[in-house]
Amino acid sequence: MRQFAIGDIHGCLTALQKLDQELKFGAGDLLVTLGDYIDRGPDTRGVIDYLIGLRSRCQLVTLRGNHEVMMLQARNDRAVLIDWKSCGGGEALDSYGAKSLEDIPPEHWHFLEETLPYYETGQEFFVHANAYPKLKLADQPDDMLYWEFFGNPAPHQSGKRMICGHSAQASGLPLHVGHAVCIDTKAHGGGWLTCMDLRTGFYHQANQLGDYQILPPWDPAPRD
Repeated sequence: MRQFAIGDIHGCLTALQKLDQELKFGAGDLLVTLGDYIDRGPDTRGVIDYLIGLRSRCQLVTLRGNHEVMMLQARNDRAVLIDWKSCGGGEALDSYGAKSLEDIPPEHWHFLEETLPYYETGQEFFVHANAYPKLKLADQPDDMLYWEFFGNPAPHQSGKRMICGHSAQASGLPLHVGHAVCIDTKAHGGGWLTCMDLRTGFYHQANQLGDYQILPPWDPAPRD
């Protein structure tokens, strides 16, 4: 089984489609998406439709990001609605041709509601933002899972490697510290959408121009 993780998509449908075209996600593949499918980029609606379609072809695990948190909460809190619109929610509504949240299709709300706070395999665990090193995943507070930036995290008590997004890397390069990897490489801001192959360590990247490249695994050896 191939295992992949994809960082923050933020409405970048072209980049997502390019990764799928190159990697050909299919039966037997595990694909973990780390949240923030929506906002900022041009096609929130298209991204959610595409991910719904991917579920019929591979084992897709969709985590919740802070932008999904805001959008879900915006249904019942006008103050959150205003904040969400200013953080990219306006672009999300535009992608639906919508004036209000009532215009969002029910199946898209269902997709958002089904997103998970975390996921783990035998070797890794996946969160949108971060995790306290001394707390089990089930005990992690929402502020840490969805909002805390990468910083310099200590190894988790589980001994598993953390794969996360949220902390956008303006360099376009994943941030790898051995026991933790951040693969948000700012797809919506002219950067790359990163897909990490968990078994080989290679990073597959695509952008909104339709470009594609592969980066080698992280090398822990010191360099001159």
